[in-house]
Amino acid sequence: MNEPVVAADPAVIAGLDNYVNLPAAQQPTWPDQADLVRVRAELAKLPPLVFAGEVDILRDRLASAAQGKAFLLQGGDCAETFSDATADRIRNRVKTLLQMAVVLTYGASLPVIKMGRMAGQFAKPRSSNDETREDVTLPAYRGDAVNGYDFTLESRTANPERLLKAYNTSASTLNLIRAFTQGGFADLRSVHEWNRGFTDNPANARYESLAKEIDRAIKFMAACGADFDALRTTEFYVSHEALLFDYERPMTRIDSRTGTPYDTSGHFIWIGERTRQLDGAHVDFMSRVRNPIGVKLGPTTSTSDVLDLIDKLDPNREPGRLTFISRMGASKIREELPKLVEAVRDSGANPLWITDPMHGNGMTTKNGYKSRRFDDVMDEVRGFFEVHRALGTVPGGIHVELTGDDVAECLGGSEHIDEATLEERYESLCDPRLNHSQSLELAFLVAEALGNR
Repeated sequence: MNEPVVAADPAVIAGLDNYVNLPAAQQPTWPDQADLVRVRAELAKLPPLVFAGEVDILRDRLASAAQGKAFLLQGGDCAETFSDATADRIRNRVKTLLQMAVVLTYGASLPVIKMGRMAGQFAKPRSSNDETREDVTLPAYRGDAVNGYDFTLESRTANPERLLKAYNTSASTLNLIRAFTQGGFADLRSVHEWNRGFTDNPANARYESLAKEIDRAIKFMAACGADFDALRTTEFYVSHEALLFDYERPMTRIDSRTGTPYDTSGHFIWIGERTRQLDGAHVDFMSRVRNPIGVKLGPTTSTSDVLDLIDKLDPNREPGRLTFISRMGASKIREELPKLVEAVRDSGANPLWITDPMHGNGMTTKNGYKSRRFDDVMDEVRGFFEVHRALGTVPGGIHVELTGDDVAECLGGSEHIDEATLEERYESLCDPRLNHSQSLELAFLVAEALGNR
């Protein structure tokens, strides 16, 4: 029997569009407004990329993580590019996340929610509207959804047609993700076999004992007659920073079952550190959609900021609705995070807390590369667990920038990547990412922390 269709409430539509009356940070300047209007209208007619039912399931999963009954693994590129949306590279990112999830599942003895920074992460906030090289000044690169990376006027001019290409590239990425995760590629036994290549490397010998424990557990399950057919597939969600209103608003649809709006560009969307102003357009818009919402919190965040964000984004204290993503930096997390967590705990709210150990640890090497030190990334993760352990709260997940490829962008790790190596294998157009090996090393180290939490 078909469910009744609920007509859109004009008041709901008016509320969604209230953001146009508020200051909107980090928006591009489109030179052709008529072209933009046409593209927005076309986007609004295209099918949703994700569906309300999937979003609702994710909200339930995140609610479990906030209660300490699951753990969120969120990872992917700092900024996706159209050229890298190939089958091989998408497969490698999915494969890396699946490998990490197996290790974390064993270490935590909890289900791991797998979420990619994928199929939508085509826009990035920038510290300046312009970029100057020698005596030439051009608009800053804001991600492939806005303009090109090449330093020419034609490339750097914002082009609304790129919003349509972002949609189409996201759709093809999602098709591949669904094929990989539902067609047997995610089989638990195969994923564990992949990890053996990592632990066979003498540099990673310290993780061999944990890998053997996982191996014994899988063999035990098989001996007990476990239904491995049920473990051949897995849930996989996609997320991105909801930065561009000219993309997010056309992709927001009214659910015919409930009459409520969902941003169908991704399952989980977040507000960045640069756009979380309480009186700004991003917070207002995100407060009106049903998706689970994330908010990045840097070291300057005040307790009043956090409590006000809860009141604005999660006034009904709905389980799974709100996730706080701390990004303090290894040197500040133990000092700055406790006061925020304590204030939220004492308020009675129960958001999901996860850590982004990447963005607070940026540095520039002597040879001019943006990078991060693996040891700093891990130190921030350890600090995150220490803070929550001391306060009796739940460390619910990690949010990392990673790739499944053999790049060299972050210093250190068991491969001992140094500054000279960056010159040989640095590929990111924005921020440095953990490579495949570093991502797995992070998973093994976090698994050890989860086992001790």
